[in-house]
Amino acid sequence: MQILNTKQELLQQVEACKRQGKTIGLVPTMGALHQGHASLVKRAVVENDVCFVSVFVNPTQFNNKEDLAKYPRNIERDAKLLESIGAHFVFAPTPEEMYTAEEMNTTFQYDFEGLDKVMEGKMRPGHFNGVVQVVSRLFYLVQPTRAYFGEKDFQQLAIIHQMVERSKLKDTFGDLTIVDCPIVRQADGLALSSRNERLTEAENKLATNIYRILKESVESAKKGYSVQAIEKQVTDAINAIDGLEVEYYEIVDQSTLMPAKDFTHAIGCVTVYCGPVRLIDNIKY
Repeated sequence: MQILNTKQELLQQVEACKRQGKTIGLVPTMGALHQGHASLVKRAVVENDVCFVSVFVNPTQFNNKEDLAKYPRNIERDAKLLESIGAHFVFAPTPEEMYTAEEMNTTFQYDFEGLDKVMEGKMRPGHFNGVVQVVSRLFYLVQPTRAYFGEKDFQQLAIIHQMVERSKLKDTFGDLTIVDCPIVRQADGLALSSRNERLTEAENKLATNIYRILKESVESAKKGYSVQAIEKQVTDAINAIDGLEVEYYEIVDQSTLMPAKDFTHAIGCVTVYCGPVRLIDNIKY
């Protein structure tokens, strides 16, 4: 496995793979890797000739500088994990390598057609502008055959699908396929996240209630509860637990992210503060 720190090094390796006709799998990450990331990488290794993994804490998608500063970083540990599961190349640039000073200080402009106005987009203005900025740059540099993303960040995944479908009209990224990968959870149900590293042992145990309550809401839907009733049920149940606080819980259409009228093709997306740590999860109905 090779660690690449510059775009020039990356492009040299990509061009070599393309000349040999190799398929390329890309797994974009912000590091602090866990078994959820590992599941994406393992799949990319199996389904492609070569696997590239980016490890880059992207500053342009953080609207909270304190959150950016606290985001866990451990490239040595990440590299060891990636090598053990078969990744071929790790792209680990600095912000200065990825962006010019002007790009760092200017909001990336993109028409989301409303996908950025709900849930995470509403709570974190500018967040998805930064996501599209970095992901589109990685797609342009790596020109992958397939790119792998977890379903835990469901709104992000919907936006990336939109970006790629739109890009096909201009053939910007070639014949790229986005591969949706299921959420990986702890044995007790808590969705794996790099932010879990910031939870104390007691907070980690507390956070397991999030998925338990989401699963209970699926049973309520089967009994005929309305969308609005279940949104209230989930919010009230989580907020009733000392130490947990819901930022939002919305049941939306999986394609449009607009409020669902019923449970056909619906997904419930939640953000919960467990102490100072912001956790996201979702469940399909």
